[in-house]
Amino acid sequence: CWTVETSTGVRASAQYLICAVGALSTTNMPDIPGINDFAGECYHTGRWPHEPVSFKGKRVAVIGTGSSGIQSIPEIAKEAAHVTVLQRTAQYSVPAGNRPITPDEMADARENWDTIRTKMQAHQGGFPFDTHERMAADATREEQWIRYEALWQKGGFTFFLDGYNDIAMSEEANASLADFIRDKIRGIVRDKETADKLMPDHFVMTKRPILDNGYFETFNRDNVTLVDLREDPIERFTEASVVTRTGEHPIDMLVLATGFDAISCSLLRLNPKGRGGMSLKERWSDRFHNYLGLTIGGFPNLFMIHGPGSPGVFYNMPLGAERQIDWIGNCMRHLQEQGMGAVEPTTDSEEAWGNEVNGIANATLFPRTDSWWTGANIPGKPRYFSAYLGGALYYHRISELTAKDYEGFVFEKARRVDDAEAS
Repeated sequence: CWTVETSTGVRASAQYLICAVGALSTTNMPDIPGINDFAGECYHTGRWPHEPVSFKGKRVAVIGTGSSGIQSIPEIAKEAAHVTVLQRTAQYSVPAGNRPITPDEMADARENWDTIRTKMQAHQGGFPFDTHERMAADATREEQWIRYEALWQKGGFTFFLDGYNDIAMSEEANASLADFIRDKIRGIVRDKETADKLMPDHFVMTKRPILDNGYFETFNRDNVTLVDLREDPIERFTEASVVTRTGEHPIDMLVLATGFDAISCSLLRLNPKGRGGMSLKERWSDRFHNYLGLTIGGFPNLFMIHGPGSPGVFYNMPLGAERQIDWIGNCMRHLQEQGMGAVEPTTDSEEAWGNEVNGIANATLFPRTDSWWTGANIPGKPRYFSAYLGGALYYHRISELTAKDYEGFVFEKARRVDDAEAS
């Protein structure tokens, strides 16, 4: 039996606890000398106000060029007097290709929804696209660039999904795509020195793929300045400026596009206590022990949605959440039908699952780049790749375990709690 108490004293108890707390919901606030002394407006992109924020006539500094920074900087620059982009890591980004959906497209989607959903479930990433077996290794450089150019013009995640299947595994294939995007950046950004600062130096796709609406074009504006923090690091903030090694930048507003303590921290903030009073922080002190990215040993009847060790952000997240909830519901039904009161994974199954997650990841280039996928953005966080990269294979795996009578789990028979014991 789980007991939950809120900050206002409301208490509730239940047999099951489902933690659908989000993989990207705990903001990462930078620890920079003087940042709390800044007296101007300050916003984190993950805690944006519900009321409109005006940039008109203001000098704005943006820290961070992940997806939030890259998507917000062009919009801020349209209105602000000046934007200082404080870049920690140069990024690959491709056009989003956003456009209105036509009435015919919407009607077709509604009419053929069952077919679209079947296609999504069959796709490795859960998207409504056809699967393919193309490999960059089988194409000439000219053929590769023709395909990349067509996908660039189309925009959207199809750029990554409809290219070549070996981009995330082969250094040579990865370099072909990285070179193409770098070439695009050089062609868009007119100032060579600025373009050089915008050149990414990691494997493409091994940080969160980013879509933009005119990000690189923004650096052609007279009111935008790029500061490369690798060459010119921040030393401190004052009440009205940010000071880097080479000079002081007066600002009226600070936008923190510094991301999240991803995947695990939302659960750690809850910090539930399991058997014997062990807290999740204790259980996860060295790594994020779990089975299937859904359950944790020592925490019976606790289920996670998009937890560490699941496909999470590497799969269509709404669809993935639906499929995980289906599994959890079936597991609950199994307990009721069998007269069981609790379920949790064995230590051996957690260890085997961790090895499977790592084994798949280590066959790719992903763990070789520092990212929030590896916990590298948070000091002291366990450093390893914490997502299951098998895509749709994951859902076959959890279905197999159900068919094998929930292999890897231990069950505890339900017992009646009399009134005296309950009180």
